[in-house]
Amino acid sequence: MKLGLYGGSFDPVHLGHLLVAQAAREELGLDRICFIPAAQSPFKPESKPTAANLRVQMLRLALVGQTRAEVDEQEVRRGGVSYSVDTVRDYRARFPQAELFYLIGADHIAALPKWREAEELAKLVEFVVIPRPGEATQPLPAPFRGRALRGFPLGVSSSQIRQRVKDGLPVDYLVPPGVAEAIRNHKLYL
Repeated sequence: MKLGLYGGSFDPVHLGHLLVAQAAREELGLDRICFIPAAQSPFKPESKPTAANLRVQMLRLALVGQTRAEVDEQEVRRGGVSYSVDTVRDYRARFPQAELFYLIGADHIAALPKWREAEELAKLVEFVVIPRPGEATQPLPAPFRGRALRGFPLGVSSSQIRQRVKDGLPVDYLVPPGVAEAIRNHKLYL
């Protein structure tokens, strides 16, 4: 079995996230991809994300009808700062024979050696780097192993979407319709 682990704030989930998941499924032959919303990023301690229940709701809306994708709430249930190594250990324990692939944005490559228990994390998973449109992808630092995705880089970010909402601009073609509706209904990012 091949499992893709896709962690992040998903605040909000957008079409770029979904295209990355599709590219990963196709390029890596994944059986499942698990979207894992973080409770709190260790690299953004000053940033308070939207309430976890709303981010999970938006992910579920975005994944309606996707049979090989799921939302894993373990990090939001644990609360506090989310560390990837804890999540990866959980997957390794539950799926000892699975190949685990951890998706990360290219902007996180340089910080990988600073991740909690980086040496162990490097042994447990293969990293899949999500390239930034128009930017060269740096190689993974030792001892990390992995590859870069080739398909579907989309120059959109959650922070851009939050700013567009704050500025009163539409986000309808940047997020799935159910997510756009949830943002409006809950008056998020204003």
